[in-house]
Amino acid sequence: MGAIMAIGVAVANSILFITFAELSRHDGRSSVDAAIEGGRGRVRAILMTASAMIAGMTPMALGLGESSQQTAPLGRAVIGGLAAATISTLVILPSVYALLQSRAAAGSPSLDPDDPGSKYYEHA
Repeated sequence: MGAIMAIGVAVANSILFITFAELSRHDGRSSVDAAIEGGRGRVRAILMTASAMIAGMTPMALGLGESSQQTAPLGRAVIGGLAAATISTLVILPSVYALLQSRAAAGSPSLDPDDPGSKYYEHA
């Protein structure tokens, strides 16, 4: 259950980063600049999401209540997983993004013939 919680927050943070970086890349920036801009623009939101989850799991991880020794390992596992996932989202994901997107085209993925950004755009 702890892994599902930590992975869910990590995936949400990664999607947030990738979406912002892709918007920068489609505006004409290189993949490296888009990765830097994505990290710089969304670092606060990523840190706030992870911090809120860690703060919420801290009472469980401390295990101060009655019979809380059973749930304390879950809290500790979630906090550790979130810390590792947040660091990897802010450090590893931008470099992997820049490497993989350096060869990708920055064109519109739209297939709509009425969309001027689409390669299937039909002039009327």
